[in-house]
This record gives sequence, C-alpha cells and structure tokens, in this order.
Amino acid sequence: LYLSLLVGLPVAAVISQSADHSFWSVVTAPHTRSVLEFTVAVALAAAVIDAVTGVAIAWVLVRDDFPGKRVVNALIDLPFALPTIVAGLVLLSLYGPNSPVGVNVAGTRLAVLFALLFVTLPFVTRAVQPVLLTLERDVEEAAACLGAKPWTIFRRIILPAIMPATNPGASLAFARALGEFGSVVLISGNLPRTEIASQVIFQDVENGAPQAAAAIGVVLLAMALLVFLVLAALTHRNAARHG
Repeated sequence: LYLSLLVGLPVAAVISQSADHSFWSVVTAPHTRSVLEFTVAVALAAAVIDAVTGVAIAWVLVRDDFPGKRVVNALIDLPFALPTIVAGLVLLSLYGPNSPVGVNVAGTRLAVLFALLFVTLPFVTRAVQPVLLTLERDVEEAAACLGAKPWTIFRRIILPAIMPATNPGASLAFARALGEFGSVVLISGNLPRTEIASQVIFQDVENGAPQAAAAIGVVLLAMALLVFLVLAALTHRNAARHG
C-alpha cells in the first residue's frame, strides 16, 4: 500500500496524463528526439566511466592504506548529501568562466557529463566496496604463487566476483543520470545544444504544456525500467549458470 501511494499512483498519473493523441507527435518531434538521444548518450557515458572509476576508487579504499583515507571515504557520499543545485553551483565555480584552475567548460556538453559524473559517483563505489571486503585473499595469493600476473588475477578472479555488484551500480548511475536536473541546469547554460530531457520537461511545465512534459517523462521511465529488467534477467541468468 505504501509503495502504491508513493510510487505506483504518481507513475500511473504521469502515464495517464501523457496518454493522448499528441504523445507520439511530442516524443518524435525533431527537438525532443535530439534531446532524448543526447540524454541517453551522456547518461550511458557517465555510467560507463562510473563503472571503471568506481571500481578503481573502491579498490583503493579497500586494499590500500594512506593518510586521510577516512576523509576520502566520507567524501564519496557527498553527492548524496549535497543538494544538486548546490553541486551545479560548485561545478560552475570550478569549471565556469571564472575558473580558478583555468578550465572553462560552461555551456558545453562536456559540462553536462561533468555534472552527471559528480552526482552518480557513489553508486558503483558503494556497490563494489562490500564485495571487495568479503573476497578471500587466499585465491589471489595462490594464483600469484602459480605465476599469474596482477592483470590476470584481476581479470580471472576479482572481476567475475565484483561484476554482479558493478552492473547494478552502473545501472543505478544510468537511471539517476537520465533524470538529473539540478546539477546540470547551471553549468550547461540552458542552451539548446546542452539541453537534457529533464530541462525540457521543466520548460514544458513552465510553459503550460504538462501533457508534453508527461510524455517525455514516460519515455524516461520506460528507459530506466528497461535497463532494470535487462539487468534482472542477466543477474538471474548468471545465478542460474553458477547455481
């Protein structure tokens, strides 16, 4: 009942509001199609980068000891705690026209990717960390004694163990990036070439076109649901293969 009230009914309301004769004309309009293509592409790029860097960060936090490790470990969760609009302001201050590091990407598609990478940073790292903590080191040491190189050990022993955690983390990052708004709106400059789907939804609502906004929202919901269904199928298949 709680899930229905909190999630089911709002989703049903959005779908109902979008279900009219203008649905296909909205989602197939050239501007909407271009925005959706860019949104999916940049969200996918963020998820792939997160999958690689998230595993690397988790590895360092679990396997290495260094000064300030607790501080770094706490910083991983900062994007979860920080309001996204504040994240956008921070990124604009660092990578905007008055950048203290001399890097100005404001108003570019690269800026959108930076913003999405910031807000999706914790997903893969926090998913992989517990798995790395539970891995037995004896198998890795035995492989090393038999002459296996570090890359071979990682590819043949560690990677298969962490993939069931990496894939859900990357999928959550992709879904989060699809619907991100606050961190993007400032640094992207709200330009046509940098618009993502959530910005178009906001503009449609502001311009008195809630049906158009709902139509785009349904497309994003369908994409996220498809990713989760594919992931569930792959996880079930993998479990059946090794079960």
